[in-house]
Amino acid sequence: MSDMTAMTLPRTGAALDASRVPLPEPGPGQVRVKIAACGVCRTDLHVVDGDLPDVPQGVIPGHEIVGTVDALGSGVSDLAKGDRVGVPWLGHSCGTCFYCGEGLENLCDAPGFTGYTIQGGYAEYCVADARYVFPLPDRYGDAEAAPLLCAGLIGYRSWAMVREAKRLGMYGFGAAAHIIAQVAVAKGVEVHAFTREGDAAAQEFARSLGCAWAGGSDESPAEPLDAAIIFAPVGPLVPAALRAVRKGGTVVCAGIHMSDIPAFPYRILWGERVVRSVANLTRADGEEFMRLAAEVPIATHVTEYPLADANRALDDLREGRINGAAVLIP
Repeated sequence: MSDMTAMTLPRTGAALDASRVPLPEPGPGQVRVKIAACGVCRTDLHVVDGDLPDVPQGVIPGHEIVGTVDALGSGVSDLAKGDRVGVPWLGHSCGTCFYCGEGLENLCDAPGFTGYTIQGGYAEYCVADARYVFPLPDRYGDAEAAPLLCAGLIGYRSWAMVREAKRLGMYGFGAAAHIIAQVAVAKGVEVHAFTREGDAAAQEFARSLGCAWAGGSDESPAEPLDAAIIFAPVGPLVPAALRAVRKGGTVVCAGIHMSDIPAFPYRILWGERVVRSVANLTRADGEEFMRLAAEVPIATHVTEYPLADANRALDDLREGRINGAAVLIP
């Protein structure tokens, strides 16, 4: 076998093409992964739609990859052929910049991102830096494990910033929120889910996962929240969340891209409220979250699509037609 099927992006704003491309060979320190499943993430939409800068022509999207190690590059000793692994968004860091030196590889000045600057998982195989893949808990099947690789990880990093919150709001109840809400509920947190206005199905879904309250993003909680996480890439949710949190509360913006935040009165920020973003992930995040996922039984609600239907999966995500997460199966 010298080539493989992949869904490639001819240019931003275009539909993905089903293409035959050369089978990638692992270089030093790399592994080749035979892909069993790849989650469809909102960041993939930002790549395909051109919301992120300098998207390479012909890139293969996808960074929630589950598969088995198929070939080893030289110098790889911690993995073996047949190992089941996950490949996440952060695929490389330089190791030499200020941020890497401070243990903040998620802020690296010269990073590599799977499915963006590194060829990703909308394919039959991919190549990954062996240092940036994770063993996966056995309790999850391949499709069920895929959303853990970004929706789960970014949700975990966001929640870790406010893990002391007893009353937590989540704006945008999609792939990430439905995973981390279960973790938070298991840890005794009172979770409030804010969905699109009138989305009764998403609200019922949130309540079924243990959320104490679910309603539209135009609604206000009965009592102020300790913190809120915004998963939807909608700038006007920032002032909405600020109005919902108490003095001293934190609003976490979890997306890599968001529409412009409108002007808002200083009084809803005053009182030592905090607005902060989440950028990427670290390997430590991955290791910690996978241990947690082995401990807490997370029901990842997935809709499976054949690899060839990647464009349909992206459209369904774009239009809000998916409860939970979409997953491509080669």
